[in-house]
Amino acid sequence: MDTLKDPVKIDTGDISGTIIGNIGNEVHIYRGIPYAAPPVGTLRWRPSQPAESWTGIRECTTFGKSSPQSTEPVNLTGMPLSEDCLYLNVLTPARKTSEKLPVMVWMHGGGYTQGSGSDPLVNRFRLPQNGIVLVTVNMRLGSIGLLAHPLLSKESPDGVSGNYLFLDIIAALEWVQRNIGSFGGDSDNVTVIGESGGGWKVNCLMASPMTKGLIHKGILQSGAAGGWAPGLPLKDLEAMGQKFFTRLGVEKDPDPLKAARDLSWEKIIETEKILSEELNLPIGPWDSAVDGRFLMDAPGNIFREGKQNPVPVITSSNLGELTGPGMVLMPFVIPDYVNILNGVNKSGQNGYACIFGQVPGKWKQDGCVAFHGLELSYLFGVWDKSSPWWPGIFHLLARGAGAKTPDPGLSDADKNVSINMMAMWTQFARTGNPNVEGLIKW
Repeated sequence: MDTLKDPVKIDTGDISGTIIGNIGNEVHIYRGIPYAAPPVGTLRWRPSQPAESWTGIRECTTFGKSSPQSTEPVNLTGMPLSEDCLYLNVLTPARKTSEKLPVMVWMHGGGYTQGSGSDPLVNRFRLPQNGIVLVTVNMRLGSIGLLAHPLLSKESPDGVSGNYLFLDIIAALEWVQRNIGSFGGDSDNVTVIGESGGGWKVNCLMASPMTKGLIHKGILQSGAAGGWAPGLPLKDLEAMGQKFFTRLGVEKDPDPLKAARDLSWEKIIETEKILSEELNLPIGPWDSAVDGRFLMDAPGNIFREGKQNPVPVITSSNLGELTGPGMVLMPFVIPDYVNILNGVNKSGQNGYACIFGQVPGKWKQDGCVAFHGLELSYLFGVWDKSSPWWPGIFHLLARGAGAKTPDPGLSDADKNVSINMMAMWTQFARTGNPNVEGLIKW
């Protein structure tokens, strides 16, 4: 009676999805599930609210829209943008709802200002085929998701503002607790995983008292809440919000909040870009706020004292990020990771670290090193040219890391690395230990 089949009942109604993957090894995918109410109108710059229920069966076969953002220099997804962006996707290989498979919740990269959980690269069937339920999440970004301002703090019952991006993710993790069992997932075994800016998000979530009981393991790839985004005092971010309202032209309005909420999101994003350029901040002026609620201190300090949520962790960097050449050089991630791993040990948990060095054959012959983001193709099983990331963003980054030819020269070696990486990452999600018999010893 517990066979997983459509319609699937979740707390807001019934949904249907579609099937992807190989015959005999199919994966059910449910795209564009609303996990919170659209944060539009008067809900702009307010904590995420519960999603409304519906009657009948909601077809979840198309991705939800991605958060407003500047798409330069590269639009990674081609997805439409909207403030109505609080949707998630579920991919499950379960045949029965009683299987209690480990759950991996993906935090996309792009700093705090770009990216999408609806990217086809990460919503593929091969990682879930390793026996995990994958959840990919969209959340508010940039000034839409992180703006703090004294007037916003004043209207808040908690006396704080900013961090809406993280409150969205927490709402998604709470959704997982309520609903993932309907997809064969185990709500008591949830791994949060992210790359680049997604690693920053994982770091902050682990440091927050608001996520207690919501996450049980963490994986940070090529990013931590340190070098570029250490977390800032709420007062500092409120002051930045005042500068932003001045650029928007609403600071002297009789009701600045209403005036700002009446602006189009396009105007918000255009002004965000102008302010970032004026301040010479390529990744934007937005950061997590140390507000005494979501964060009691900067994440680095919390881990330094071992006061984060006590869960096992994997930290990973790509070789070219540490040595160059490449378009993204970030050797400072190593001391950030050491601090995280020390904090994990202080809390009585195990931490694991690795450097990813695989490069496809032709690019390796050119002298290319493993550049920022390259491991994603291996983590999500893209060992062929089926993803537009290969001729697009990967090729762009590869040229900066030494590649001369557009053809990466993918081979069985790349397939084997991908299979092994997926096996180790899902083993960690399953057990808290990435060791798989016959592979490397961590």
